[in-house]
Amino acid sequence: MGIITPDTREIVASAKLAFVATVCADGSPNLSPKGSLLVYDDDHLVFMNMASPTTVANLRREPRLEVNVIDFIRRRGYRFKGTAEVRSAGDPVYEWSRQWVLDTHGKPVYPCHEAVLIKVERALPVDSPAYTFGHEKEEDLKQAWAASYGLADA
Repeated sequence: MGIITPDTREIVASAKLAFVATVCADGSPNLSPKGSLLVYDDDHLVFMNMASPTTVANLRREPRLEVNVIDFIRRRGYRFKGTAEVRSAGDPVYEWSRQWVLDTHGKPVYPCHEAVLIKVERALPVDSPAYTFGHEKEEDLKQAWAASYGLADA
């Protein structure tokens, strides 16, 4: 088994939104939300560049990045550190990611410039202090936060 476990897969799938941190040429941070982050295999994540020219430019210059994924209802997630490769049309990673975009959105109006394949080198859990200090149970937190967001079932 690789770095990506069944739990990390579940969190990535349930979170629906991730944040990718890169470094700009001037050394300043760049944090960009991604709604297309997927688990590609046991060692890789992938997202589609639909509207991320700065992120991709940063990664072409410096491929190291961090990805944060938090399931806001469960109040836990993961920090993934790794390196990225930009993949273009025709590459199997790109085609797989593009198909997900088409399947998810139902029409080819979303631009698919490149896929960004991330070799995960480290995955660290991120848990709410409610688990550590409040000794809360995940099911109780799910119910409480779902109610606070006005969600019937989470």
